[in-house]
Amino acid sequence: MIVVHHLEQSRSLRILWLLEELGLDYEVRHYKRDPVTYLAPPELKHIHSLGKSPMIELDGRPMLESGAIVELLCEREGGGKLALAPNAAERRDYLYWLHFAESSVMPSVIMLYFMKRVGEAGAKQLPMVMAQLDLLLGHADQALEGRDHFVAGRLTGADIQMSAASDAAISFGLGEKYPNLTRVRALLRERPAFKRALERGGGS
Repeated sequence: MIVVHHLEQSRSLRILWLLEELGLDYEVRHYKRDPVTYLAPPELKHIHSLGKSPMIELDGRPMLESGAIVELLCEREGGGKLALAPNAAERRDYLYWLHFAESSVMPSVIMLYFMKRVGEAGAKQLPMVMAQLDLLLGHADQALEGRDHFVAGRLTGADIQMSAASDAAISFGLGEKYPNLTRVRALLRERPAFKRALERGGGS
């Protein structure tokens, strides 16, 4: 049994969505953020010393990093359903988008989020961070021009990972600036598997 340690208002919703798309059995354990610091609760550190989410337990061992989780589940547990085979023509693009979300987009998203929280203290750096995020989101938006998926003309783990980019655009009120990300986000959120994941995740 796969166990998902699901933190509210976190990117672990993508893991629930992936598991629903793959039709795998799993257990969800819910965690609340600290209402003051908005950090994950200390209970997660009892499972893994970093206390991060997304986190799953697979084969009795904890595993972190959503890119690695998605890649492993797609290839090992999902029978390749949402992955591309090593010799597939678009395998390189699949891996690129699969890891672009966390390696490139999310650092700028997190930086922007904290700058907005500290107000004037982060004002000087805000334009630089916004410019970098615009570059990244614009790149992703352009890749979806005339298509509904990042690779292979079908849903893959890369689409699930990259949903974080479109979520970021919407959360910062930038949806109109990236129409392709916004359009595809709306399509994917209508998938029955996503709706089931949202319900099991408690709406977050």
